[in-house]
Order: sequence, then structure tokens, then C-alpha cells
Amino acid sequence: MQLEKEKKPVARKLLLKLLGSRDNIKMNASAAVRVGALFGISENNIRVTLTRLQSAHLITLVERGYYKLGDEGIRFAKEIHQWREDENGLVPWQNDWVVAQTSPIAKSDQKQNRNNERALKLAGMKKLANDFYIRPNNFSGGAGEVRDKLYSLGLSRKALLFSACDFDSKTQTKAMGLWRHLNLESLYRNGCNEIEESLARLTSLPLEEATKESYVIGDRALYHLVFDPLLPTPLVDVAMRERYRNLVKKYDDIGAQIWLRFLNQN
Repeated sequence: MQLEKEKKPVARKLLLKLLGSRDNIKMNASAAVRVGALFGISENNIRVTLTRLQSAHLITLVERGYYKLGDEGIRFAKEIHQWREDENGLVPWQNDWVVAQTSPIAKSDQKQNRNNERALKLAGMKKLANDFYIRPNNFSGGAGEVRDKLYSLGLSRKALLFSACDFDSKTQTKAMGLWRHLNLESLYRNGCNEIEESLARLTSLPLEEATKESYVIGDRALYHLVFDPLLPTPLVDVAMRERYRNLVKKYDDIGAQIWLRFLNQN
């Protein structure tokens, strides 16, 4: 596997993800520097990043020079780890939709528009028509749950959120195909193969190589799951998605153990 061809992670993201990988993870500056060195990130970059993260209350300094997540960092970690629970809140789909109508939102606020786009993407919403985004209504809390999630993710509260059904046949056909380009089943299948292959070799790798590989492959898998739209049958093979998610959970647990060993080594 050509891990050396992977894009170098940003120091901020790398440190936050490691500190947020499990509750109460601590890391001192020297360990953070060793983490950076695994990915070719300079010591100066790591130390400057630690200072900036502390200033932003994303991390906090505790006893004997160790850092852990601050209040803002804990919120970030909870958002990232929500993927572990998302599947539990799904219900059978009744062919209805959750709609986000964004026409009341001013187009001139570019920062808010970026927040809107990110929130809609994280919630699995797709554009059906101008200012009209939808997703299958398959969360147990219905449109209200999706509304709360979108607002918490930064969608403007001027957006209108509601459920809809009985689209005409042409619109329904278009709606059913909005996620096809994501090739989710191929993603799940290839992801399962990559994780199984990595699991088979991690125990035989030196600690530094195992640490790096577990981050690279785990981070890629977590990205896919954080942005997974959690579609229902018949829009996706739900059993294949569940197999992938369970494998990622196993890999995430093993990767956390490897990183703890790396951080705690003398």
C-alpha cells in the first residue's frame, strides 16, 4: 500500500482528531512533535498549532505540560463521533421526503452560504430544484429531527424545513436518482476490502508504520461515514452499509489502541 502518496494532513486536524479519538486523551508537546514527524510536519508547525488551538479553547493545558480537548474541542469530537450512533435512529422509509427550502436566505452572505452548504451535505440533502433540497424521511424523529440537526450544523434558521410526499412520477424519479453519482455501494465494498487488508497486516508492522497506516485508512473511512447520507432501501444496500460501518468501528477501536501505545512510549 502506497501510504507515502497520501496527502499530508493539516496539523490542526491531525492533533484534534487524535485528542478526540477517545475520552480523556492527553498528549504533551514532545508527543505531538513525534506525531507530526510521522507525516512530515515540522516541529515548529506543531508547536505553533498547539498554541493556536489553546487560544481558540479547542485544547487546554493540564498537569505537567499535557494537553487535552477544551470545551470547543469536545463539541468538535462529538460531531465527528456521531457516526457511531447514526444508524440506530433510522426507521423504514415510507417514500416521503424531508425538504429544506432555502429561498428566504440572502445570497449575499458568503460565509453563511458556506455554512449552509456544509450543513446540507452533512445531513445528506441533495438539490432537487432551485433553493429546494431533499433527503428521504427515514429518521425516527422525522423532519423535526433533521431540522434540529441542520440548525445545529449551521444552516440559517431562515430556511424552511418540512416533510413532503406524493411527488409526481417525473419528480419522484428525479429525486430517487439524486444520490446515484455517489456510488455508495462501491464505496462500501472497496472500504471493507481496504480495512480487512489493513487489519491483516497491522500486527506485523513496526509501531510507527502501524500508527501512520491506522490514521490514514481510519481517517478516510471516517470521512466517508461522517458524510454518508444514510439512505434507506431501495436507494442503497443497507446490509452492505452496516457491514462497512461495523468494520470501521472495529478498525477505529484498534487504531485508538495503537495510537495510545505510540503516544505513551518513552
